[in-house]
Amino acid sequence: MITVKAPGKLYIAGEYAVVETGYPSIIVALNQFVTVQISRSESYGSIVSKQYREDSVYWRRRGDQMILDNRDNTFNYIISAIQLTEEYAQSLGRQMEVYDLRINSDLDSPNGKKYGLGSSAAVTVATVKALCQFYKLPLTKSKLFKLSAIAHLDVQGNGSLGDIAASVYGGWIAYRSFDRNWLMAARRQENLTELVNKTWPHLMITQLTPPKELKLIIGWTGSPASTSHLVDKVAVQKSHQHATYTQFLKDSKDCLDELIDGFKTGSLSVIKRGILRNREILQHLAEFTKVPIETPILKQMCDIAVAHSAAAKSSGAGGGDCGIVVADENTDIESMIQGWKQNGIKQLSLQVHPVIDLDKE
Repeated sequence: MITVKAPGKLYIAGEYAVVETGYPSIIVALNQFVTVQISRSESYGSIVSKQYREDSVYWRRRGDQMILDNRDNTFNYIISAIQLTEEYAQSLGRQMEVYDLRINSDLDSPNGKKYGLGSSAAVTVATVKALCQFYKLPLTKSKLFKLSAIAHLDVQGNGSLGDIAASVYGGWIAYRSFDRNWLMAARRQENLTELVNKTWPHLMITQLTPPKELKLIIGWTGSPASTSHLVDKVAVQKSHQHATYTQFLKDSKDCLDELIDGFKTGSLSVIKRGILRNREILQHLAEFTKVPIETPILKQMCDIAVAHSAAAKSSGAGGGDCGIVVADENTDIESMIQGWKQNGIKQLSLQVHPVIDLDKE
């Protein structure tokens, strides 16, 4: 039996702008995982997951038709990962086999509520990784990212794929999205083997080292959010307010460039200032798009942290889920967490998952 795992993630900064080609973000991998086990079977294969069996399915109307939206149903990411990896395996001359797949996740709360740690990305990465081992396919982090990104994009249709990068690389990363229009065109013209060996335009994944005194603290609002739906809403608004959206992209890029420099120079004061500035930029985006990025409880969480000399902001698409806090020795962390508890905010006891070495996994 082959067993592999992929970590969850949280966005630190650069949300929404990172969906656009070439705009930077910072993401961190966390020590909560999706684990996939694969074993050879005789006649019938199976895919079993206690957590994902009963995912909700959303739908809408197109005229009189019911159109299913499968982007929040994690099982679809598993199927997409299997289909794509098997296509890759066949292009390398492998014979298809029958197998049992067992999937287990600790990325959600015990009662099934989503923390917003990127479970769809982690399950995609873990499934691709398990099948590559099963079929004895040559694998690098770059190839694992590209295969997982294509499989994930086939289901979600939008997003930056930064959560895929965090699950593949581990640690803290600076991430810049590739050109998805180029990828769509390239998929029609090239086979998967050629595609995963190519340089993808604008893609950048760089490991970052945080200052030793930086403390990352995560608060959970108890309320799950749908990334794909929130990203869709911003996409609708940006065409109506092009100039304002373009300014948002410039502000986000300037802020992230400075933040990344803060990591490279080991300056915690620059990092904290960048987190606070990125919060302001996202608040402005929420104002002109009318998308509820920083909900009242996320605002409370951040305000309490800032009152305790920390820097804080929503993480990811917002609308619920988690917020992140960057603290130092001046932060009274105990008092801050007490303030959270009084307002129904829970600290998640998560640590950064170290940089991943595929050879040792």
